[in-house]
Amino acid sequence: MNRGLTLHDVIVAGIAVAAGIAAALLLLVILKWLGERAGRTRWSGDDILVDALRALAPWAAITGGLAIAASVLPLNARVGRNVTMTLTAVLIMAATLTAARIVAGMVQAVAQSRSGVAGSATIFVNITRVVVLAMGFLVVLETLGVSIAPLLTALGVGGLAVALALQDTLANLFAGVHILASRTVQPGDYIRLSSGEEGYVVDINWRNTVVRQLSSNLVIIPNTKLSGTNMTNFHRPDQQMTLNVQVGVGYDSDLDHVERVTTEVVESVMADIVGAVPDHEPAVRFHTFGDSRINFTVILGVGEFSDQYRIKHEFIKRLHRRYRAEGISIPAPTRTIAVQQGELPIPHRRSAEEPMAAPTYRVPVV
Repeated sequence: MNRGLTLHDVIVAGIAVAAGIAAALLLLVILKWLGERAGRTRWSGDDILVDALRALAPWAAITGGLAIAASVLPLNARVGRNVTMTLTAVLIMAATLTAARIVAGMVQAVAQSRSGVAGSATIFVNITRVVVLAMGFLVVLETLGVSIAPLLTALGVGGLAVALALQDTLANLFAGVHILASRTVQPGDYIRLSSGEEGYVVDINWRNTVVRQLSSNLVIIPNTKLSGTNMTNFHRPDQQMTLNVQVGVGYDSDLDHVERVTTEVVESVMADIVGAVPDHEPAVRFHTFGDSRINFTVILGVGEFSDQYRIKHEFIKRLHRRYRAEGISIPAPTRTIAVQQGELPIPHRRSAEEPMAAPTYRVPVV
């Protein structure tokens, strides 16, 4: 300390600190007003920026006030340098957290706005956040006078041991990145694995894929299993799909009349039921002479996988009602059994010395 601390120094330092706190409060009010304006726009990026600045701006104002106060006080060179480095490190750390929040928010906003590579999966959000935080941490260490070259060397040497210890975790991480990059599965798709699990993909994170079943239960599937199994994606390449319903009519039915009536029922279902495809062209295809009826397939259009149950339910009801009104029969399978009366030989009682023989029966042939 080159000179003694005076009352003037304390007053000026106090004014600087108070000015920093006042500026922080003023910035909070301004950012709150900007947040209300940003909430009225369609673009979600301005909301992310304002929310992130709410954390950075007050810290920056307070840090600035403390820096001015430190420059006014008669501190020696060593203490002044330490205070400056500490305040700079705090400011850089706050800026790093803000940048990580902004970048992660922007990635998530872009991912939710389109079904691209990122989808809405948190794996890309987490990766970008970790990268930004790691860069900020290295800058803070460099600011504090800590050489990062030996640290990077140690991390490079120890990276092999970490990779061997976390090989399952890293395998799931890269499998998740590969799944999203290849666009085989995206959040929101309905998938079915060869092992039987099926449902909507809720999220793909760094370790597993979360699938929500139609019963609202969650199934957690490791990314390596998802990428290494046979899978049916009902949303790729198109979300719309066709639904086949098997129907049969009696042999005495007029097939042209059956086809016309069935087509009309399909058209009414496609036009009235939510989730159906209104411009779907009805298709009726006869294919089998069954034991008691002529079987055919009715092809319906479905907008999305889960809509098929409601559409099939309504189609069967309407078709049954219309067939009854038109006099079209749907016969049940019948079997004719002919029995010929006759006597079956009764095996005689054997003695204990006689060997046991298999009983014989005479079965009449019809």
